[in-house]
Amino acid sequence: MGLIKAAVGAIGSTLHDQWKEAIRCDNMPDDVLMIKKTTDNGVISNGSTIIVGPGQVAIIYDNGRILDASAEEGVYTFDTSSTPSLFAGQFGGMFKEMWERFTYDGASAKEQAVYFFNIKEILDNKFGTPAPVPYKDWGHPIMNSRTNSYIAMSVEIKCFGKYTFKISDPFLFMSQVAGTADIYRKYDLTEQIRAEVIGAFSNVLNSLGGDNHKVEVLELPNRTDEIKQIMDENVFDEPLRKRGITLVSFVVESLTLTDDSKEKIDNYEIGGDVYGQQGTLTGAYASAVKDAANNEGGALNGFMGVGMMNMASGQTFSGVNNAFNAEHMKQKELNEKEVEEKKEDTWKCPNCMKECTGKFCSECGAKRPDKKFCKECGNSLDEASKFCKNCGTKVE
Repeated sequence: MGLIKAAVGAIGSTLHDQWKEAIRCDNMPDDVLMIKKTTDNGVISNGSTIIVGPGQVAIIYDNGRILDASAEEGVYTFDTSSTPSLFAGQFGGMFKEMWERFTYDGASAKEQAVYFFNIKEILDNKFGTPAPVPYKDWGHPIMNSRTNSYIAMSVEIKCFGKYTFKISDPFLFMSQVAGTADIYRKYDLTEQIRAEVIGAFSNVLNSLGGDNHKVEVLELPNRTDEIKQIMDENVFDEPLRKRGITLVSFVVESLTLTDDSKEKIDNYEIGGDVYGQQGTLTGAYASAVKDAANNEGGALNGFMGVGMMNMASGQTFSGVNNAFNAEHMKQKELNEKEVEEKKEDTWKCPNCMKECTGKFCSECGAKRPDKKFCKECGNSLDEASKFCKNCGTKVE
């Protein structure tokens, strides 16, 4: 059993009237994805005429078996003596596989029908994120004080837009979605397809805010082509494709920041990158502590500079200040101990009375006298000491 093409492109011509009794689906509405057509007695007899319109696919179905199919516009005659034409057209290979899997076993026909599929692009499908979606905004980078590098600001957004889709695999669509319903409209699928589109879009947002793209949040509505390209490259619409549906276009029409995210960006812009200043100030504190380790004056100068930065930015980083103050006190104690040790290492030349360090006097060249130690506690003694300053024992 198969179809024999009678004419092509003549559906709207004067030949139209002679096929008044033909099985056809004239003017399939845009919201109809699949519709069933048959004869009054439910049997497609030998010699019946079947008309396939533009943007349509016709599948002849018999009690769960595919008899034949066509994806090419034209007028066909159903011939029970011929082999399946397995349609010329864009779905030829697909229909051959269908027929091999669901071959007609020669039983007498009980109920036969032609299912027409709308393979045109289905337009004007709206979507919106039901809840705020997290996004990494590289338009407002902030300083990570731990790594001393910039990272994206975390914001939350709501997106609204439109998408278009089409039936790319009528067999999958029939077997996985529509079944053998008399009619299947896009509204029967709207909620499911919208949920999967939003899921795919959320994955796209993760890519756009990642290191490879770094798209600013307010630029998203202008990146329609890039969004679709990422969807295609990563097959984010794979769940739809498994149902015989493919996304054709995807447009973000509007984008709304949550109130918290809007406030965060406003503070960022008004404060001249307050977040970056915070990282800079934290780095300045660390530099000041480092200066303090090198010399006493460096710490004071560093702290004064940090104080001026705080005043200019109007920010108070109490946690950092507290940590810094503790570090400063610790460093001060170390400096005082170091100064004391240096002081103990100096000696007075008995010849010229000059304060000296080292083994010889820098003024007269006299050798440093051998150190004396307290016989009681072992503490080092100055040359002129009469008593040990550590334990009070008299020096003999």
